[in-house]
Amino acid sequence: MADKSYDAVVIGGGHHGTIIAPYLAKAGLKVGVFERLDHLGGGAVSFEDSPAPGFRGNFCAHFTRFYGHPAYKEFNLRDEGLEYVFPDTNEAAVFDDGTSYVAYAGFPVVDPQTGKTEYSEKNVKKTYDQIARFSKADAEAYLDWTEKYAELIRPAFHEFRYSVPTPYGVPDALEKLMTHPKSGFDPSMQFMTAKEWAHYVFESPELRILTMRGFLTSCGIYPDDVPGIMYAFATLHLVLGWETAAIAKGGTQSITDSLVSAGKKLGVDYFINSEVDKVLIENGKAKGIKLLDGTEIEAKQMVVSDNATPQLFLRMIGEDHLSTQMKRKVDTYFFDRAQLFWGPIGVHELPQYKAAKDNPDINCTPRTYYAPKDLAFMEDKYMHEIFLLGMPSKFFLLTAPDSIWDPTRAPEGKHSIHVEEFTAPARIFSRKEWRQLHDEFIDSMMEQWRKYAPNMTKDNLIGERVATPIDIQDTHLDMREGGWSEGNCGGSQSGRFRGLPGGLKTFIDGLYMCSSGVVGGPAIGRGSSYNCYQVIAKDFGLRSPEY
Repeated sequence: MADKSYDAVVIGGGHHGTIIAPYLAKAGLKVGVFERLDHLGGGAVSFEDSPAPGFRGNFCAHFTRFYGHPAYKEFNLRDEGLEYVFPDTNEAAVFDDGTSYVAYAGFPVVDPQTGKTEYSEKNVKKTYDQIARFSKADAEAYLDWTEKYAELIRPAFHEFRYSVPTPYGVPDALEKLMTHPKSGFDPSMQFMTAKEWAHYVFESPELRILTMRGFLTSCGIYPDDVPGIMYAFATLHLVLGWETAAIAKGGTQSITDSLVSAGKKLGVDYFINSEVDKVLIENGKAKGIKLLDGTEIEAKQMVVSDNATPQLFLRMIGEDHLSTQMKRKVDTYFFDRAQLFWGPIGVHELPQYKAAKDNPDINCTPRTYYAPKDLAFMEDKYMHEIFLLGMPSKFFLLTAPDSIWDPTRAPEGKHSIHVEEFTAPARIFSRKEWRQLHDEFIDSMMEQWRKYAPNMTKDNLIGERVATPIDIQDTHLDMREGGWSEGNCGGSQSGRFRGLPGGLKTFIDGLYMCSSGVVGGPAIGRGSSYNCYQVIAKDFGLRSPEY
């Protein structure tokens, strides 16, 4: 006899587990969420006294736009404590020759309460002028792409993100763009590498470099990887600054806290320190779960897993339930992309970039890269040095000085900056070597930073909590090899192809998947859990989402 019983059991209180739980509860189900760690949220967590006493830093996910997720309105998350600040500046780069680039939000948020955005002609003109400093042709291309984005790409991307995938052979919202008469796209673009996309869209080395770094930021795709159109469009909107940057007050944790608060009001039970050992299956149907301590939980209607394919099917279900085809799919679900050195550092004063003399907004942009203007290095050597040495000799470092807009991140008069640069999969180096690489990374980061901002000396550094792939892998089992993307995001592991065949609804009756390891993909606010709920709602005759 089961120790507890619920209508719906959610395995994992990670980001997507905390999203789908209130949806299920609002539909009238009794819901229990069971999380292995001592806290909820998965990658959407922040810690006090990180990187030093008085600071507050994010451990994993950092850049979020959860105000655009349907759950933001559905559960009134602003009233539950999730509040964003929306800077006008968006994406920036400082190059080693003293030149720089700032993108301004083309579609800034005009109503923080609802997340409503509007096109800003003023900001588009500013971004145009910034690009024209490098290339008039690229500036004109920016206007053309912005027009396409407003009319075609933006609505298609939203539909794609928050819709159940179409069957293979039936074009989804993004695939339809490939044959749309006004899009100007060529079907071959679905199969271009990131490097090919960068060369197709832009002529200047500056924007080509930013595009290839943007693919890494968005999904961990290196220049010779094939991203597919989903991540191509996601990357373009980063590089060109179309969607506003957003700073969650209190850090990424505030997303988790607001979702859990909404869930508790709807009757969801959350259990931490409750690791799931097995999914209980009877006659091909998921009937519940067994925890590591032997506790059995009955699922009267469904089990929903916030776990990626390998952990769910190899650890919790077992290979004996997999067909030969499915075993092959698991064997080709790779985890050798999207590894980072990342985390918060505390500083006495913010970087004062030399390039700010003629481009002052460089000093107050939410996403700022410092980067060598070396296109050949990014294309031919960057990834190879990372896999051989653990880090590149030339950093393309992403920095985020969030405390400018969210003073809760740092003590008064001090600042917190999130940093990230790509590194190798965890397996490449030993734990001892990773500890050494961590220290080498901090030293090299500060040494290179000083070339762009002379005040970024070791004396300016108060503390750091930069995680390595080993740290990530130890705490997040689905982030194998320490990659934040929960599996590579190349064309064969994105869109409708992500995860095992069946995707959101598995081949086991009553077992569903809502994690970043299925269609929707990684990052905070993408649609896998929302779309999983839509599938469940259809199967069980539950209420449809309001938004």
